[in-house]
Amino acid sequence: MYATVWSLVPPLVAIILALITKEVYSSLFVGIVTAALFYCNFNVVTAYTTLFEEGFIASLADGWNVGIIIFLVILGTIVVMMNRAGGSAAYGKWAQEKIKTRRGALLATVGLGCLIFVDDYFNCLTVGSVMRPVTDKHNVSRAKLSYLIDATAAPICMIAPISSWAAAVAGVVEGYDGLELFVRAIPYNLYSLLTIAMMLLITCFDIDFGPMKKHEDNAKKGDIFTSGKKVEENTALVAKGKNGKVMDLFLPVAILIVCCVIGMIYTGGFFAGESFINAFANCDASLGLSMGSVAALLLIIVYYMLRRTLSFKECMEALPEGFSAMVGPILILAFAWTLAGLTKALGAPEYVSGIFMGSASNLAAFLPAIVFVVSIFLAFSTGTSWGTFGILLPIVVGIGLNEEFLIITIAACLAGAVCGDHCSPISDTTIMASAGAQCDHMNHVSTQLPYAILVAVVSFIGYVLSGFVQNAVVVLVVSIILLFAILYGVKALTVRMSKN
Repeated sequence: MYATVWSLVPPLVAIILALITKEVYSSLFVGIVTAALFYCNFNVVTAYTTLFEEGFIASLADGWNVGIIIFLVILGTIVVMMNRAGGSAAYGKWAQEKIKTRRGALLATVGLGCLIFVDDYFNCLTVGSVMRPVTDKHNVSRAKLSYLIDATAAPICMIAPISSWAAAVAGVVEGYDGLELFVRAIPYNLYSLLTIAMMLLITCFDIDFGPMKKHEDNAKKGDIFTSGKKVEENTALVAKGKNGKVMDLFLPVAILIVCCVIGMIYTGGFFAGESFINAFANCDASLGLSMGSVAALLLIIVYYMLRRTLSFKECMEALPEGFSAMVGPILILAFAWTLAGLTKALGAPEYVSGIFMGSASNLAAFLPAIVFVVSIFLAFSTGTSWGTFGILLPIVVGIGLNEEFLIITIAACLAGAVCGDHCSPISDTTIMASAGAQCDHMNHVSTQLPYAILVAVVSFIGYVLSGFVQNAVVVLVVSIILLFAILYGVKALTVRMSKN
């Protein structure tokens, strides 16, 4: 079954089961068991051993994954401390005084998400913890909040030259200046740019459709969860404290951003003489984030103790609370990483890249659109955008395209990776967005899927056009006009249906 169509079955089983049952843990586990059985040709004993040796233990022993887990635990601890110190409550009170409308709350969420562009994990959890009290007050559904968090995580990071994503892309492109290619591909990164346009359009013109409309209609009546499966607030993540100030939220966040950036450029050799750009391009994001977050935690503890908003004992109590708050997301991530690892061992990347090499390279003008679709499928099936462009970018670069066409095709690959990651229920970013919004994971997936699919369809049309036009301004303007026209039509249809 190695490197055949069967290698894609396990992740598809997990995804389909998750969408049907609305239960992510068992669905991922069934997918993992299926992958182990396929890998061992249905030898049950060997498959059971593989399930642990090359599955769970291998994924949890991976240095990158451990670094992300450390980062998540520390981030959870910092959020708990900010809440205990009263920083989140103070910001919530300030925001409630300044933000008077639902639209204002939604735009503030989008704005904050765009500002935190260093890393998507950091974006998801920080924006969620900060904006939840504000959006709850204005009756914004948790599904809508999680969509805005998810849509300002990976898409923003993918068009930010200073981000862990830019560093990852630059690291897999050989023979070229990876960071230069990344920057030049930004105007053609249609999915990321159109996702931002989508958020602004649906917020400004109050457009909702699909399952999201039901959630938003119920939220306006006071039910921000809609499904009977309410996600209980983790007490560690609820804003507390009456003596805190807004600075008790923003200064720790600023410290965290600065320390994480320093951590990443340190791993890239900045302090050994590398330039800032090269250091960021060659950094180890997982190691840098874990080192930076721990340093930030120590500084934040000192700050709160000097401010006398928290005692040393209260800071230490935040550690197990922060870990407890992240147990759910970490568990889902562990399952997702294990499934991705076994899927890779089955040869799924080789199978997809073989199809790509056999067909895409022979269709010149349609190459960006084909790359976009293949990239979506691979990212959706494996739940990883980084793995997707890590596989496909070397192939794209090796085809031998002219410079402008190479830039367009690279952008299509990156956009497809973000899109597939955005849609997939087993994606770590999707999981983090659900955690940040404290939203039921499958509610988040099912409500954002129609929005992501719409942007993907418009992006596909844009890449077909780009294969002939090769002009970023023309392609982007036409794509935005098309997106607006479709959304306007959806709104008109929705209004007509509601009257009938």
